[in-house]
Amino acid sequence: VFSDILNITGGFWLAFLFYGFIFFLFSDIILMILKLTGAIQPGNILVFRKWAVIITISVSSLLILGGFINAVNPVVKKYEIKIAKQASGIDNLRIAAVSDIHLGSIIRKRSMEKLSAMLEKLKPDAVFLLGDIIDGELGPVLRGDLLQYFTGPHTKDGLYAITGNHEYIGGIERTIPYIESKGIRIIKDEMIVLPGGIQVIGRLDKDSFRYSGKTRMSVGELIKNADHSYPLILLDHQPTQLNEAEKNKIDLQLSGHTHKGQLWPLNFLINKVFEVGYGYSLKGKTHIIVSSGYGLWGPRVRTSGRSEVLQIDIEFTGTDIN
Repeated sequence: VFSDILNITGGFWLAFLFYGFIFFLFSDIILMILKLTGAIQPGNILVFRKWAVIITISVSSLLILGGFINAVNPVVKKYEIKIAKQASGIDNLRIAAVSDIHLGSIIRKRSMEKLSAMLEKLKPDAVFLLGDIIDGELGPVLRGDLLQYFTGPHTKDGLYAITGNHEYIGGIERTIPYIESKGIRIIKDEMIVLPGGIQVIGRLDKDSFRYSGKTRMSVGELIKNADHSYPLILLDHQPTQLNEAEKNKIDLQLSGHTHKGQLWPLNFLINKVFEVGYGYSLKGKTHIIVSSGYGLWGPRVRTSGRSEVLQIDIEFTGTDIN
């Protein structure tokens, strides 16, 4: 319990240091410009620095407070897409997808109960957990058996998950059995078929080799026995190798991992690192949706984006719509 308190306190302190660094750096740049242009007298420099400290502490504190309120009030993000495929006897499918729960010292019982209630209201046909269910070390989760408070809604098509990089950080040999003991089916580099012939491919996280020495299969290998006349949905925690999804004619890829930066202005960096850092994109005929995630890493503060659950309503048109 003491370590959990330290993690929470340390997270807020990390956020404060982050914004303190940004605003102090900004004030130093302004001061340098004022000195070079002669717009400030030497006797006023101490006054400038005093106000820089006051403004930095005040603005940082307000950002962190607002970011905390934002973080603990998740929203439902809705998407409606059309897939030009048939699905036997099914015209529409509602998917609820949740990425980056990061269950542990910070995301605990109350957050899981809120998530369960949100999913129940959506009445999805299937639920997909897009990796990083566990934050890292399994100890804080096991102490309160926190995943027991995730009561997935009754669905006709099931509750499925994939691994994220944090499942490997905490030790994949312990994390996967614990998650699966709660009735969550983890798809590990394999393809399953839902009612109507809807094919769902779950990839191991791309960091699986770094942590366990296991090289994940390519998308092409995973769908070698797929029927391309029926929908293909790919679950891949990190939104990388999007060309591979397009090349293999995946209809929909769902990812997370990026948190949309979580702390402004890191969202701008995310958009440079990833082809799709957040939200929806159409690549060829492949629909790509990247979630900002339900939980958080580090501080329980979100100043970029919202904590969210995805509701994806798919219409199967049976004909080419592009």
